[in-house]
Amino acid sequence: MRKLHVAVIGAGAFGGWCALYLLRGGAQVTLIDAWGPGNSRSSSGGETRVMRCTYGPDQPYTELAAHALRLWKANERTWKRTYLHPIGVLWMADGNDDGWENGSLRLLKAAKVPFERLSKRQLQRRWPQINFDHIEWGVFEPQSGYLLARSSCQGVVDGFLHEGGKYRQGSVVRGNLDRGPSKTIELSDGSHIAADRYVFACGPWMSTLFPRTIGDKIESRKQDVFFFGTPPGDTRFSPPQMPVWADHRFPFMYGIPGNDGRGFKIADDTRGPAFDPTTGNRNISDEGLKQARAYIEFRFPGMQGAPLVESRVCQYEQTPDSHFIIDRHPDAENIWLVGGGSGHGFKHGPAVGEFVAKLVLKDGETKPFWRLNRFRK
Repeated sequence: MRKLHVAVIGAGAFGGWCALYLLRGGAQVTLIDAWGPGNSRSSSGGETRVMRCTYGPDQPYTELAAHALRLWKANERTWKRTYLHPIGVLWMADGNDDGWENGSLRLLKAAKVPFERLSKRQLQRRWPQINFDHIEWGVFEPQSGYLLARSSCQGVVDGFLHEGGKYRQGSVVRGNLDRGPSKTIELSDGSHIAADRYVFACGPWMSTLFPRTIGDKIESRKQDVFFFGTPPGDTRFSPPQMPVWADHRFPFMYGIPGNDGRGFKIADDTRGPAFDPTTGNRNISDEGLKQARAYIEFRFPGMQGAPLVESRVCQYEQTPDSHFIIDRHPDAENIWLVGGGSGHGFKHGPAVGEFVAKLVLKDGETKPFWRLNRFRK
C-alpha cells in the first residue's frame, strides 16, 4: 500500500520532531524550512534553552516536560550525541508571592520528577556565590538543566534524514491556505509539493500564512539575551558549581551558565515589543542591557563589573494565554497547525512531535487547552 505522504513546514523545535515521529510512525515525510534548522531568525535559534519541569499549579506542562525529558535521553542514546546537560535548575521563591512555586510541588511529585525543597539556609550553604536577599526558599530539579538549541535542531534533522526522511530548503508561498483543503503547496522557487496531509509548524510565520485562522493568536515578541564574561579562572559561575537558575518574581529573570564558552547567559522573560522575525534588526536595547547588568551585579556579587561578551535578539511566538496551538485547521481537514511556543516550547519538542504524529496518522483529537476554539470563548 502507498504510504501516507505528510509535508511538515518548519524545521524548528516543533516541526523537526513532528517530522521525525511521523516518519517513525510509517509515513512518507518531506520537511521544509526557509533558512534551515536552528537558523538565527527562527524561534529555535541560539545556543541554549532551559530544560525544566517546574511550571506552577493547574497546567499540563510538568507532565509533558517530564515525558519530553525521557524522550531527549532516549534519542541521545540512539544518535550517540549529547544535547541535554543535566546541571540542575534552581527556582528562587520570595516566601510572599510564592503560590507558583508551591503549586508546582504536587505536580512534580505526580510526574515523578526528582526535586528538593530547600530553605534559605540550605540555599546559602550550597551556592554561596549567589546573593539570596529577598529569597526565602527554593525548588531544585537535579536532573534538569539546559539543552543545546541550534545544534539539536540540526541533530533532529540529521536523524530524520538518516532514517529516510526528505528535506527541502524553501519557504511556502501564502496562496489560499486559509480557505480550505490544499492538494499542493507552492514554494518560493516556483516548485510545488503535493502531500496527503500538511503540518505547519513555522513559528512566528504562522500568522502570515494563516491570517484569518491564526492572525493575532500568535504574535512575535522581541527578547534580548545577554552573555557576561566570568572572572578569569573563577569557576563559581560555571557548571557544575552553578546550575541553571530562575528568579520568578517581577521581572522574571533567568540564566544559564556555561553556554559553550559564550559566557553567563541572563535574560528577562517579560514579553518584549512586537518584532518582525524576517526583517527586524536584531539589536539589543540599552535599557535591557542596563537592567541585566544591574540584576547580575545584585544577585551574583562576584560578577561585579563583568564585561558583556555577546548578545542576541530572539523572539517568542506568543499566544494570548501562553498555551500552544495544536489543532486541525477548522476549514481544511488535511492541515494541522502546531505553534505558539511562547518562550517555553523548545524543551517539549520531542513530546509534542510524538503527540502530533499520533494525531495526524490516526485522525486523533487534540487537548482542549491547545484547541483554536478556546480563543472564541
